[in-house]
Amino acid sequence: MNKGISSVLVAGGAGFIGSHLSRYLLEDLECEKVIVVDNLVTGNKENLEELLNSPKLDFVQDDIVSLDVARFDSYKISHVFNLASIASPKTYAEKSIETLKTGSLGVFNLLEIAKKNDARFIHASTSEIYGDPTVHPQTESYFGNVNSVGPRSMYDEAKRFGEAAITAFCDKFDMSYALVRIFNTYGPKMGQNDGRVIPNFVNAALRNLNLEIYGDGKQTRSLCYVSDLVNGLTKLMDSTYCGPINMGNPYELTVKELAEKIIESLKSSSDIVYLEALIDDPKQRCPDISLAKKVLDWAPKVDFETGLSNTAEYFKSMV
Repeated sequence: MNKGISSVLVAGGAGFIGSHLSRYLLEDLECEKVIVVDNLVTGNKENLEELLNSPKLDFVQDDIVSLDVARFDSYKISHVFNLASIASPKTYAEKSIETLKTGSLGVFNLLEIAKKNDARFIHASTSEIYGDPTVHPQTESYFGNVNSVGPRSMYDEAKRFGEAAITAFCDKFDMSYALVRIFNTYGPKMGQNDGRVIPNFVNAALRNLNLEIYGDGKQTRSLCYVSDLVNGLTKLMDSTYCGPINMGNPYELTVKELAEKIIESLKSSSDIVYLEALIDDPKQRCPDISLAKKVLDWAPKVDFETGLSNTAEYFKSMV
């Protein structure tokens, strides 16, 4: 990636992944300007604390659903990253309508900004596109197994609609775009009460509380450390690839194995308890990253033990 590129807009830039991306764009790629747009529903300005005084960062507290696209006419934006979405199952269930609007109306507003600037549009989609998959590992050509009226549908369908909207819009206006199907990602700056498996397990283990597993624990997850994902996202900036692309770590664990590893690593006295299985909880989740390896020469590098240690240190500072 060439350093010193022009302005980049990061929607959701105060969130977990967005804040890591914003820092990388400013400090490692030396972008001329990074415009962070975030309504702070799940994002946190503290995630950008070391960046807020930089003259190269413009922070805009706004909702992409009601965004005035003309507000950004003074910028020459080369890339638009859309990471603006509630990703916590607990929170998107509580804010179901907001989640659906973000994945539809919000996406169109950001597309208009990209169109005005002839900017490349990079959209954070999700492995939830595949639902409870019947194909393993999941490839980009798999259409998925999604319950459109289930308890996770507001997130799944918002992301599926977003992919359709971006494809149609960018094809019509001959725009460059990529749909990044992000698999489970973890690391520092995750919300303490996020509700996803790593924060749940790590925070419980640090407090020697029970680690709660929904179902029998045989369901699998593949966990990618956040710096690896950010590296993949920035590789997409220079790429001309258009369409969906998986990003995640194919290192696959059962949820039971994950709980055991966390207890052992943190020397916790926690026990594992089993609760009733969740509806539509995916039984297997593992990315096929052959396409990312081929077109981006990208693959994750951080091993789980190192990533877990870094993540645990972050949560220890919050205990």
